[in-house]
Amino acid sequence: MLQPKKTKYRRRQKGRMKGNAQRGTQLVFGSFGIKSLESKWITGNQIEAARVAVTRYMQRQGQVWVRIFPDKPITKKPAEVRMGKGKGNPEGFVAPVTPGRMIFEIEGVPYNVAKEALRLAAQKLPVTTKFVVRRDYKQPQN
Repeated sequence: MLQPKKTKYRRRQKGRMKGNAQRGTQLVFGSFGIKSLESKWITGNQIEAARVAVTRYMQRQGQVWVRIFPDKPITKKPAEVRMGKGKGNPEGFVAPVTPGRMIFEIEGVPYNVAKEALRLAAQKLPVTTKFVVRRDYKQPQN
């Protein structure tokens, strides 16, 4: 499961996710990618499940980049506990994702393989996504 090695503070405030992503909105590493169209928290388990789905479908060809990292601690109080008595204990980590944020990028596979692999990844994620192709990508002539 993805999580930071060390954090400065054990607990963090929830915050709000207004507006679109300011950074990480363009394809940087690969020729194909999936981009988020809504705001959500994505857990480390969801990211890992999507990554495994991509690599399995691509049969370990090409390269995959995960452009998000779960570095925000999320706390939960135990079931049936009364209000008050402080904030709950850290349960896991999430990556806050806003619209326009690139989630996965892949390179080194044909267009149809990339499209299907990223479709399978998108099914594992709690956000609606859009398949993106690099502007200067040219399909190889067979």
